[in-house]
Amino acid sequence: MKLGIACRLVGTLLLATATAATAASASSASVPDTPERPDGAASLLEAMQRDLGLSARESRLRLYRETIAEQVRHTLRRTLGNSYGGAHYDAASGRLVVGVTDHSRLADARAAGAHARLVEYSSRRLAGIAERLGQSLRSAPDGVTGSYVDTADNSVVLTAEHGSAVAARKYVRSTGVAADAVRVVETERTPRLYADVIGGNPYYIGGNTRCSVGFAVQGGFLSAGHCVATGDSTSDPAGRAEGSSFPGNDFSYIRSSARGRPLVNDYAGGTVDIAGSTEAPVGASVCRSGATTGWHCGTILGKRQSVRYPSGVVAGLTRTDVCAESGDSGGSFVSGQQAQGITSGGWGDCTDGGITFFQPVNEALDHYDVELLTG
Repeated sequence: MKLGIACRLVGTLLLATATAATAASASSASVPDTPERPDGAASLLEAMQRDLGLSARESRLRLYRETIAEQVRHTLRRTLGNSYGGAHYDAASGRLVVGVTDHSRLADARAAGAHARLVEYSSRRLAGIAERLGQSLRSAPDGVTGSYVDTADNSVVLTAEHGSAVAARKYVRSTGVAADAVRVVETERTPRLYADVIGGNPYYIGGNTRCSVGFAVQGGFLSAGHCVATGDSTSDPAGRAEGSSFPGNDFSYIRSSARGRPLVNDYAGGTVDIAGSTEAPVGASVCRSGATTGWHCGTILGKRQSVRYPSGVVAGLTRTDVCAESGDSGGSFVSGQQAQGITSGGWGDCTDGGITFFQPVNEALDHYDVELLTG
């Protein structure tokens, strides 16, 4: 996608300061009626109501609970060590669900405020299986389109086109990974990059191709790697691609003298500050801003996604059910006030819905050694 737009980050509303120990009582906690930034917060609430079917109060409460859940997840990932079997946010209960491989550690997870369940595979082992499948994706049979870790199911999912399940299962066995840990799921569509050569709003590459700006960083901004090649010049905002990684990864860094602002465009006349880049768990709400379709919300479905695009394999993506279309590539994914990632590709559209993958922003920040602008 080459549709540039200096995306201003659309805000976020709640800053929950509850500790992990208070997670169990989050369902009864009061939620502020007035967000810290009414302009951007209102836009975010409206998008969540539209796309997630929530009321304004339910949207505020969900963000509040998700913040607490992330604190619990961060604590347990560290304290459970090799017994940590992944986690996901359960929107129905408003709590974090944590997998534990060691029965004796279930009480530790519950004491921290999570709903704990015994699972077979550790998070580390599932990550290794997903990485192994992703690395061999180039040699997979036609019809195999990607793989990702499903923490809610404690498995790795291998996606394949309709009618390709048998070949996909045979491929899994050929890789030598634990086949029992892999589920083959057929999908109706093949992933594609959200790239398009069209006229429109910022930022442009080569005069007539555009992508969406991801996040402002010191000295420029981040976008998708498939949007630009190293050395490419951009306009509106003017800049030069100092680095681009695709396939393998899907991120780029464009150096620009234009004024960077820690904002994401909500396409409703407002913006919201970006406060940081703390990673949200599977099950958390997430919203995307892009030049073609604007601001849309959904849920994080999986991590460590490997995708087999026609032009190459990209690993380490995050899977969501947020819609996107051509020209949205490079755009911002945000959960609350936290930057999450850079739009890569997927399938579907914002009329019928679909699946969209994003490149985690922290990986791009580390790769280019640049600092995210925060408000």
